[in-house]
Amino acid sequence: MNLTLVHDWLNQVGGAEDVLHHLMQTYPDASIHTSIYDVQAMPSEWSAGRFQTLWLNHLPQIYQHHQRYLPLYPLAWGNLNLSGYDVVLSNKSGFCHGIKTDHETLHICYCLAPTRYVWQFDHYAARESLGNSVKLAVNTIMPWMRWWDTQAANKVNRFIAISHDIQDRIQKFYHRESDIIYPPVEVKNRFKPDTHHDDYFLSLGRLVPYKRVDIIVEACTRLGLPLKVGGTGRDMERLKAIAGDTVEFLGFVPDEDLPDLFAHCRAFVFPGFEDFGITPVQAQAAGRPVIAYAGGGALDTVIDGQTGVLVKDQSVQAFMDALASFDETRYSGEVIRHHALQFDVDIFTEQMTTYVEQAWDDFRKK
Repeated sequence: MNLTLVHDWLNQVGGAEDVLHHLMQTYPDASIHTSIYDVQAMPSEWSAGRFQTLWLNHLPQIYQHHQRYLPLYPLAWGNLNLSGYDVVLSNKSGFCHGIKTDHETLHICYCLAPTRYVWQFDHYAARESLGNSVKLAVNTIMPWMRWWDTQAANKVNRFIAISHDIQDRIQKFYHRESDIIYPPVEVKNRFKPDTHHDDYFLSLGRLVPYKRVDIIVEACTRLGLPLKVGGTGRDMERLKAIAGDTVEFLGFVPDEDLPDLFAHCRAFVFPGFEDFGITPVQAQAAGRPVIAYAGGGALDTVIDGQTGVLVKDQSVQAFMDALASFDETRYSGEVIRHHALQFDVDIFTEQMTTYVEQAWDDFRKK
């Protein structure tokens, strides 16, 4: 089949770009369409010549401030016609599912999230610290953007969700059914359990307010429990101000240091709400239990009482209670790692290729 990949924007590397990277490996001959491409921000091994950008790519300072141009993305994507392809596979959290196709092209949307800027804008604006002028501009045209987003979703042939939470949101906002394929995580070959564990809890990720790292910092401070916090971000100084002597800030943690850091902790703590969440899977791949807020992707990746603890309230007191009663000897590293293997890259590749091939066969029979 003649397949192309579609991705919202490429001016930073995060979970969405990890998924794209594996899709690029799965379909090495596929062209890739994206709105903007910042060569300086993308992995050096990526070939810029493989990417086709939209006219948005030429707007001033869009790499640094792409949120300012949010109202323009529906217009740009809505004018991109990909009818010449057999299959369009869009890797979407924004507006890229709005491309044009004809009745001979199958459009499969791997939905990382229904467009947050449309359906959860207040949360997104707080998360990204958007200025008042941007918020005012977007809110003014929000009814039109929601109409556009719904119309774009109606033209997608098939949706794939990354978690049950996203599946529920696809149903709620788009009124569409979806299948689930979990995002790829390097589990099998990168992380290994260790029989030796040190006396510290672990938190890893960007230090930004919506990650709610403040909950675990304050909980461990009050209980006097050792906590290592890895990552950088604009919330660093605020977190240091509320942290006690038992909390250690590691700053940026190189990739090569992550396996040991995960393997030797008492447990990995995940107080935020994520659409999926890769770090809890990485911790379990290293055989360590996870103490997570019971929401979002954690409901898919953590089994309460078997691979960790699901905390029902996103509060300091609830996490203090979970930490104070936590007993890591109750958990089997072998059982935890076995659970994590279902999220491995190889599983993702097998499921995605099988799904696309079957969908294409079914589509041609109609």
